[in-house]
Formats: sequence, structure tokens, C-alpha cells
Amino acid sequence: MKNMTKEELEKLYAEWHKRIQEHPGNQEQYNVEHAETLPDSPLKGKTIIFLGSSVTVGAASREQSFVEDFAKIDGVIPVKEAVSGTTLAWDEEGKKTYIERMLTIDKNIRADAFICQLSTNDATKGKKLGSVSDSKDREQFDTTTAVGAMEYIISYAYDTWHCPVFFYTGTQFDSPRYEEMIRDLYELKDKWNVGVIDLWNNDHMNAATAEEKELYMNDPIHPTRAGYLTWWYPEMKKQLLEQL
Repeated sequence: MKNMTKEELEKLYAEWHKRIQEHPGNQEQYNVEHAETLPDSPLKGKTIIFLGSSVTVGAASREQSFVEDFAKIDGVIPVKEAVSGTTLAWDEEGKKTYIERMLTIDKNIRADAFICQLSTNDATKGKKLGSVSDSKDREQFDTTTAVGAMEYIISYAYDTWHCPVFFYTGTQFDSPRYEEMIRDLYELKDKWNVGVIDLWNNDHMNAATAEEKELYMNDPIHPTRAGYLTWWYPEMKKQLLEQL
């Protein structure tokens, strides 16, 4: 894409947005605004910080992701800090990383949970993954790597909002590098006692048929509204409640 002209990029993005608008999984019947609000949800009134990139944004679902599902159905009060294309690790292209954007979130929020996306961008962009450190000193973490950035995020979130910290994974796509990131995440789980909402190593999620995935996914990484509402969100909620 770096060698494409401005006109070619504009055409590419126009085609992308047209495909999103016309996707069967993004039709009005999957608009979460039509979903019933659960008056007795155990998550009602909980403030949750969501940090991520395009999957948290809902980039292929007309910007209606699982975040909006939690807000409408469960009455969650979301603090959504998500920008498409961003990475955990330092980005030499100048895009604001997860850490840079996390530092802009109000420190005085009374958060009940902090949920961070295990970014697929670090895998697809070939960012250095790094390894789990022996330290819990934030100044020692190598934030030019995905794992170092994750450690920084965990430490900062615990110290700032004093709430449970979670990472969520994507569903399966062809990426050995992302699989490696998930293995690293489980090492961090053991070190930091963070929660993992795992949609990757998940029999229920992996049982979806090819026909269902046609409806649920716009591409191998990004869900549609139907994918979030009927596939991702229920499993994320289940795992979140089990661990909270």
C-alpha cells in the first residue's frame, strides 16, 4: 500500500466501505439498538475501559462493536479508546500506540474493569514480539516490542485504576505470529494475574460453520455487526463474568 497513489488508495477505501455497507452481516436487523436491554444484568452500571484498534472500533461493522453491545444490552458505561491500525509496540510510522492513547484516559475514572485488545496489527505488521521480563518495574519494559508494551499497559492500568485487567484475543485466522502472541499472553497471565478472554483457543467459537462465518466476518480479522452481536459478544460476556 505504501507504493499506491492517493487516487488508488481512495478507490481502495471506497470499495472497502461499500463492501461493509452492503455486507449481509451489517444489515439493520443486526443493529444492537434493536436489542433488548437486560435490567438485571450483573454488568449494569459497571464502568469498563476498552483499549484497542480496529476490532474494538468496529471498523468493519459500521463502528458498532462488542463495546456497543455491552453498553446497550448490559448497561455498561464504556470508556472506548480505539483507533484502527494502531499497535501495542512502538510504531515508527508515527501512529499513536496503545500506550500513548492509554495515557490520555482520565486517571480519575472509577473503573470496574480494563479490557485491552491483543492487537492483530502487531502480528500483521511484523512488530517485534519480545519476551516476558523478570521485572515489574515499568521503566524496564521494552515498549518497542508487543510483550513489553503489554507489560507496561498491565502495570499502568493496575496502578492507575486499581481494577481487574483483561486482554481479549481475536478468533482464528492464518497467523502463526498471532498464535505466538497468545502464548506470550498466557505467560503474562501467570506473571500478572490478568484475565484472558480467549476467542482463539475456544471450541465454541471454532465450531462456527463456513456459512456462519460468511455472515459473522467481513474478512479473516474483522467481525460484522452480526458477528459481534451473536457470536463474539455472548462469549466475551460469558468469560468476563466467569473471571470477574
